[in-house]
Amino acid sequence: MAAPPRSFSAAEVRARCAQGSCVVRCRRRLYDLSAFVRLHPGGEQLLRRRAGTDVSAALDGPPHRHSANARRWLEQYYLGELRDDDDEEEEEEEEKPTDAAAPPARRLDPRCKTVDVDKDLVDWRKPLLWQVGYLGEKYDEWVHQPVDRPIRLFHSDFLESLSKTAWYVVFLVWTPVVLYLSWVSYTALAQGNTRLFSSFTTVLHPRAQILLPFIFLLGMFLWSLLEYLIHRFVFHMKPPASNYYLITLHFLLHGQHHKSPFDSSRLVFPPVPASLVIGFFYGVLQLLLPEVLGLSVFVGGLCGYVVYDMMHYYLHYGSPKKGTYLYGLKAYHVKHHFEHQKSGFGISTRFWDRPFRTLIPEEETFEKED
Repeated sequence: MAAPPRSFSAAEVRARCAQGSCVVRCRRRLYDLSAFVRLHPGGEQLLRRRAGTDVSAALDGPPHRHSANARRWLEQYYLGELRDDDDEEEEEEEEKPTDAAAPPARRLDPRCKTVDVDKDLVDWRKPLLWQVGYLGEKYDEWVHQPVDRPIRLFHSDFLESLSKTAWYVVFLVWTPVVLYLSWVSYTALAQGNTRLFSSFTTVLHPRAQILLPFIFLLGMFLWSLLEYLIHRFVFHMKPPASNYYLITLHFLLHGQHHKSPFDSSRLVFPPVPASLVIGFFYGVLQLLLPEVLGLSVFVGGLCGYVVYDMMHYYLHYGSPKKGTYLYGLKAYHVKHHFEHQKSGFGISTRFWDRPFRTLIPEEETFEKED
């Protein structure tokens, strides 16, 4: 039999908050959000201001109604119950009106039912990659119910290490490559004998190196389109429920990230598999364009990829200032994870979501500053 939940007095809650913890309550249920404050899309200060208060009204909105997944996520930080002997203090605060059909105060809102890792559809004590294929029709719903815990994919420690990457590794590995290939492109264009297309004999201007910034930007622009297309049509393909291997492949490519969106070691693309994909696109450009021109477009696209990976990590772990471009982009991306998995496929920009009609509807997501 499970032990009864621990109870806390209002004084104990205030003491924890005074020591720096971010404890909030939903009616009588207490949650310690200290480990989540920097990850919250509304910013750390918004949660800090709510420490010690009832967040029931904030969960239901306005201005933003939190999704069922957000409520499940909250339950992972459950701390205990506020004791009955503090009722007189609770009554001093403004309570949100409820109708007769509302659940009793101590009853857990069914929307807040968390994932029980001991009774989940998979065994979290074992590598998940070889288990998810057996979920069949349950896989799509399961993978889009995020949890705050690390994921192990492989039995082999070596393979497992190849599937994880610290964010700065991407920058350290690929930035020198971008700089070197940029110099190679510049010096080659400076020779003045680069053809625009392989079938053309016309050469560029003798000072063609001045065009490198524009070709570079073209490569970055093409990457932004590729980023969108891969995210939407590859990462968010819905594998057939009867196909074990496609489900497994989907989880390896992207499902793992939606299941555990704040696993810091799985937010950027590991260099080893990335090099294979990057090499493929380099080969395609070399087939379509003359060598130097293809290289110049490629290096711009590679730079776009590095920016994308760094930005993706920041959207999960950064705390951008309210009102900035990155603040809005972080809120947009979190909504993709928790509520709008079939839209909002742009990561570094929302530009391509507009023409492809996958833009997440705008809303005043978070409350205004006091």
